[in-house]
Amino acid sequence: MQEMAELERRITAALERIGAGLEGLTSVAALAEPAENPLQAELDDEKMANAQLTERLRAVKERDAATIARLEAQVEKMTRQLDAQGLELQRMRKTTIQLREHLRSLRTAQSENVAEPHLVNKTMLAELEALRATRLSEMAEMDEILSELTPLIEEARADA
Repeated sequence: MQEMAELERRITAALERIGAGLEGLTSVAALAEPAENPLQAELDDEKMANAQLTERLRAVKERDAATIARLEAQVEKMTRQLDAQGLELQRMRKTTIQLREHLRSLRTAQSENVAEPHLVNKTMLAELEALRATRLSEMAEMDEILSELTPLIEEARADA
């Protein structure tokens, strides 16, 4: 019987400890609950700020991609123009060399008092080719100027 009383006392003490522990847990939970609300609010604010920054970053990347594409197109256009001018310059040099050779031949023939009509014709053809090359070079330069002015004119028209 005494053993039963002892067991009953121990069980009662254990139940009291369990009850005290549960009260402590509910009081800790009650204390933690108000603390969680401000923390949750801060977390929500940070999530919102993160979402805004992500959206800004996406917008900046899109704007940069558009700028890069525009600049790459502009570089490609300028490269084509430079290639065209290089070809025209090369043509002008070739024509100038031919013209000098023909003029040298013509001078030699003249100094020998020999009239060579074919030399005069060759010289004239070389001179005409030089004029054509100069004209094509000037046209390429004008095309370049126009290609630069066209966007400015369109922008001015849009602003007006």
